[in-house]
Amino acid sequence: MGDAFESTTDRVPADESVEDAAGPTEWTAVPDVGVGPHPQPWPDAPKFDPELLAAGDRRNVVDRYRYWRRDAIVADLDSRRHKFQIAIENFGHDHNIGTVVRTANAFGAASVHIVGRRRWNRRGAMVTDRYQHLQHHSDIASLAAHAATSGLVIVAVDNTFGSIPLETADLPSNCLLLFGSESQGLTAEAQGVAVMTVSIAQFGSTRSINAGVAAGIAMHAWVRQHADLSQAW
Repeated sequence: MGDAFESTTDRVPADESVEDAAGPTEWTAVPDVGVGPHPQPWPDAPKFDPELLAAGDRRNVVDRYRYWRRDAIVADLDSRRHKFQIAIENFGHDHNIGTVVRTANAFGAASVHIVGRRRWNRRGAMVTDRYQHLQHHSDIASLAAHAATSGLVIVAVDNTFGSIPLETADLPSNCLLLFGSESQGLTAEAQGVAVMTVSIAQFGSTRSINAGVAAGIAMHAWVRQHADLSQAW
């Protein structure tokens, strides 16, 4: 079961600071989000955080992880993450990066790789980056080397000539889904390291869809093909 966290307010709990280009910023929690102090007696398992038990847990986490320490949540997620990984190249908007990170967390991606600039405004991730493994690569060559050593098949997601419709494509279970910016798409170098390229069917007048939305569609396509849906929350 999920909690009542209201993402449309663009806020995060006050105990979860967000680091952006200007430095850490505290945001106000939505009233009545999460749970209050845990009734006595408190559970004594090491995974529980005494401060959260005493003050309440207002974080944007599913009910399973209420009152858990952050490192305990990450460890539990590590035991159930999927094989697929995500990479983003040349994104022009920080909010799209945050959207991809947040969606990757929701779908249980093993890791998110950011190619290019290292710093980005994490506000759009809604603090889910604290529970998601993130890696930085200075260029596509470094990303390709990671894929080779990790046994990952690079699958580009781009509406280019010769691409395979995502709706009918067989995605490898061990794939690295690679996304480019919505304005320019993937660079020629990125397209060159991809084993296959898939495109998302569109039926309107716009040339491209939002990069964060495209990433979510592709991740869900992988989930439909490979995930054990009985393990979903």
